[in-house]
Amino acid sequence: MKSRQGPAYQHLRTRLVEARQASGLTQSQVAEQLRKPQSYVSKCETGERRVDVVELAQFAQIYAQPLDSFVALQARRRRGRTRSTRYSAGRRPSR
Repeated sequence: MKSRQGPAYQHLRTRLVEARQASGLTQSQVAEQLRKPQSYVSKCETGERRVDVVELAQFAQIYAQPLDSFVALQARRRRGRTRSTRYSAGRRPSR
C-alpha cells in the first residue's frame, strides 16, 4: 500500500483543505452532506484515513471542483511522458 505521507498524497490532502476552505464550508458542514461524522473529514484531511476514488469524487462534487484538481501535477506529467516515449510515431512495436 502506498504511503499517506508521500508528496502526491500530501498534495491531495492539501487540496482537500484548500477546496473546502474556498467553498466556505466547515468540516462539520461537509460531513453533514456526506452523512459522516466530522471526524471523518478531519481524518481524510490529515491523512489519518485514506481517501478512495469514490470518496474523492464525493468531495469534488461538494466543493464543485474537477476530480483531477486533487491529483498532483507531477504525477500527471510523468504519466504523459511515459505514454509518449513508449511508442514512437503512435505505432505499437510488432510482436
